[in-house]
Formats: sequence, structure tokens, C-alpha cells
Amino acid sequence: MLSKPGFRLALCATCLALLVVLLGAYTRLTHAGLGCPDWPGCYGFISVPQTAEQLAHAEQHYPQAPVEAHKGWNEMVHRYFAGSLGLLILTLALYALRRRGESGQPLKLPFLLLALVILQAAFGMWTVTLKLWPQVVTAHLLGGFATLSLLLLLTLRLSGRWPVLPALPRRLRALAALGLLLVIGQIALGGWVSSNYAAVACIDLPTCHGQWWPAMDFANGFHLTQHIGPNYLGGQLDNDARTAIHMSHRAGAVLVTLVLVLLAWQLRRHAQPRLAALLLLALAGQISLGISNVLLHLPLAVAVAHNLGGAFLLLTLVTINYRLRSSSGAAIAAPSAHRSQDPTRSAQLPFT
Repeated sequence: MLSKPGFRLALCATCLALLVVLLGAYTRLTHAGLGCPDWPGCYGFISVPQTAEQLAHAEQHYPQAPVEAHKGWNEMVHRYFAGSLGLLILTLALYALRRRGESGQPLKLPFLLLALVILQAAFGMWTVTLKLWPQVVTAHLLGGFATLSLLLLLTLRLSGRWPVLPALPRRLRALAALGLLLVIGQIALGGWVSSNYAAVACIDLPTCHGQWWPAMDFANGFHLTQHIGPNYLGGQLDNDARTAIHMSHRAGAVLVTLVLVLLAWQLRRHAQPRLAALLLLALAGQISLGISNVLLHLPLAVAVAHNLGGAFLLLTLVTINYRLRSSSGAAIAAPSAHRSQDPTRSAQLPFT
């Protein structure tokens, strides 16, 4: 089957979104979230201040935030690419509007993406103005992963290259949906770990501080209505609260692993060995990176790769759910397609 118009643009946007997610992780992990104390510029300029005059202006207007050029560039490069992604998504939405009414052309999804990327811009601004408030940082991370996932979904819908699967049991679809929800929850926990600087709260495995159940403060660790402090760079929670967050992320990883291994087994049972292998590969890579983060005390390259692994695992679950739902849709649509003798109807998929 030939790809539909807009496929290449959607694929480019998906790749760019993945890059933006990784740049966001790099910015966060290099403590550059406040590399520019204002938004959308940097000390009032379109780029990081460099000349003596610009530096004097920055010192006069932002005396509490000395210029650190490397952190400023980390932040601004992330903003440049995020802005480019926003323009690309706007183009996708306008293109969909222009071709509305054509067979197989999604309209709601591109405009949902446009709304989401506008919200992401707001979260990016609040990340700076609220001084890395963990709730906003985590929401910003989730928004980035949501944008990436929806762009992949749009790319899949426009690809036109997926053969229709045979009818599969509904319980397999339900298990795949559960796996997707658990991975989203685990990514949210990972964002909470990162925004509260809890990644190195435990530096041993499988125990923490040499104990199976160390001292933990869940009330403060997950106090979602905490007041907005002066600055959250470096975190403000004590060690017991950070340990509670870290151990929750570990427990979530065990649960996700059990469910996804079960899903892979079920996929293999129902003659989907490639999807099962892809899922196990993504899961194994992410587990390995998570363990490495703990044992190696969060090296930058491994920590960024862990974000990449989370994105790959999420996109794998999105693909699996899309494929399973398309098989169900084809099975339901087949009788009416046979009666109408219209071969295009059987290829129509959900997610409209």
C-alpha cells in the first residue's frame, strides 16, 4: 500500500520530537533548566549573552542569575528545536485542514497535536518562571512524550504500509492497553524522580541503603500540592522522601516488566513474534539502563539513554496497540465491506 499525503512530514516531525525529548532530558540532567532565567529569550536576548555589553545588561537586569554560557546554550538549543517542532506541527494541522474530507486524512489528530504543543510551550515557560517546580517539570516531560506518541500515531495512520492482521482476541487488546497505561505511569514516576533529584537516593541494588525496606517518607515524597518555593534546582526534599520516590519507581519497574513479559508471551502465542521480539528488546534495554544508572551513580550518557529507552518502549507500546486495534477494526468491518464490494472499507482503521 502507498503512503498517504503528509506521511513524510509526519515522520520528520516524529524524529524531531524524539530529538526534542532527548534535548530536554540533557538540559534537565545538566542542571540547565534555569540556564536562562527568562522566557522565551535568554537574559532578554534571542541567544545566550556573549559580548561585554550583553553580559553587562544581563548582570544589571538579572543579578540573582549569573550567566553560565554552557547551561544557557543547553537551554536555548532545546528551545530552538522545540520551536521548530511547533512550526512543523502547525504545518501538519494546516495541511490536514486543506485536505479535510479526503479518504484516510486525519483531521482531529493534527489539531490535537497543535493544542498539545501550545500547552507544551506554556509548560516550558512555567518551568522557568516557577523555578523548576517539580509538578510543572513532570507535566512538561509527560507532554513531550505525549507529543511524540501522537506524532507516531499520525505517522502510522498515514503510512498505509501495514498489512491487516487476522482477528485477535479482545483480551490481548486489553492487556496491550494495560501495558501502555503502566508504561505511561512509569514515565510519570521517572519524571517525578528526575524533577525531585531522587535518582541517586539509592545507590545499591536490589536493596537500598543495604535494606529491603529503608526509611521512606511517602507523604512528603508525593506531596503534590506543595507550595512553590524560591528555587527547586537541586531539589528541596530530604533523603527519606527521595528514597520513597526512588523505591516507588523501582516497584513500578517490576510491575511493568511482569505485565510486558506476559504481553510478549501472548503476542507470540497469537502469531505475532516480531511485535513480541520488539517489545522484549525495548524492555530489556530499558531495564539494563535503569540498573546502570543506579550502579554507576547516574552518568550523563546513561541517564540520557534511559530517557531514549523510555521513549522507545512507549513508542513500541503505541505501535502494538495500533496494530491490535487495526486487526479488530478490520474484523468488524469485513462483513460490510464484503456486502458493498468496496475493497477500501476493510482497510479503514480506528483512531479517527
